[in-house]
Amino acid sequence: MSKELIDLRKKDLDQLNQELASVRAEQFTMRIKHKTGQLNETNLLKNTRKKIARIKTLITETKNKEVK
Repeated sequence: MSKELIDLRKKDLDQLNQELASVRAEQFTMRIKHKTGQLNETNLLKNTRKKIARIKTLITETKNKEVK
């Protein structure tokens, strides 16, 4: 497991939602930079999408644990 995923698993639901909002804002900024030609490392877009997916998955897992 990656260090990033381990760190995300330690966070509670509120912290995960804050992290998600932060990463989405970062993604928006990167998309604007990409469209204007200022973003040289386009692989960051893919990495950010994957990070959002990981966070959303952890949010769902956390909600399911609370229900049980």
